[in-house]
Amino acid sequence: MKKLAGLFALLMLLSLSARAEYRVVPDFPQLPKGMRLAGVSGVATDSKGNVLVFHRGVEPLLVFEPSGKFVRALGKGLFKSAHGLRVDKDDNIWTTDNADHVVVKFDHEGKVLMTLGERGVAGEDERHFNKPADIAFGDNGDFFIADGYGNSRVVKFDKNGKFLIAWGKKGKGEGEFNIPHAVRIDSKGLLYVGDRENDRVQVFDQHGKFIRQFGGFAPFGLFITKDDELLVADGRANKVHRVTLEGKILETWGKRGPEAGNFFLPHGITLAADGAVYVTEIDGKRIQKFVKE
Repeated sequence: MKKLAGLFALLMLLSLSARAEYRVVPDFPQLPKGMRLAGVSGVATDSKGNVLVFHRGVEPLLVFEPSGKFVRALGKGLFKSAHGLRVDKDDNIWTTDNADHVVVKFDHEGKVLMTLGERGVAGEDERHFNKPADIAFGDNGDFFIADGYGNSRVVKFDKNGKFLIAWGKKGKGEGEFNIPHAVRIDSKGLLYVGDRENDRVQVFDQHGKFIRQFGGFAPFGLFITKDDELLVADGRANKVHRVTLEGKILETWGKRGPEAGNFFLPHGITLAADGAVYVTEIDGKRIQKFVKE
């Protein structure tokens, strides 16, 4: 009986430790009358806490206050297929279009500052992408493109958009990819690449040297917190995971379903400065906001 009681106590402890710490915020965001979200691909926050949402609708880039109040729309007519969205430390907005093969940098008012790639032209050289997916920024201004659906590589540029290096090819080995779909950088400057169809994250230095890998989930979306924890939007399992940078899953929430708090193909994920987690869904055509209990 003592052994059974001890086993029951252990199971209860494990259950409590695995319980999600986050709850969904209802009625987020508040869309203008007549507006509907299409497949929602990306999400990011700016220095003021505003939430930027990238979706495959007529007005593709939407800005909301943290409360969910609509602020404005940007980018009408500029995208064939909204995909990756990031905001840099200067509040510039970076996007990837995985149908038009371009990466576009905007200022915060929506003025185009830089376009990389050639619209409508796929390639695998210094001037072209093939369905690029995501962007990450180094401390010195260098940036990295996960490229992507057509290519299987990571491409590094300096702050002015000058090509530096690229690495990767299609495969399952170290340094090979099957859809490098998300990319993030930790506090030590290491690069984490969501190797989506290989169900793993590969870690590199900023020169492309392989460091390690871990997996067990499909990393559609990645975000690294200031505490060096990894948030993963697992688009295959329809879950969100909180993971150590060595790959240990600390917390999981959600399952496949239309209910608030569940997911239909979670795709993009970000953590705001106030601790809120935002998750976008392609098939669910929505963005959900989660806060700690």
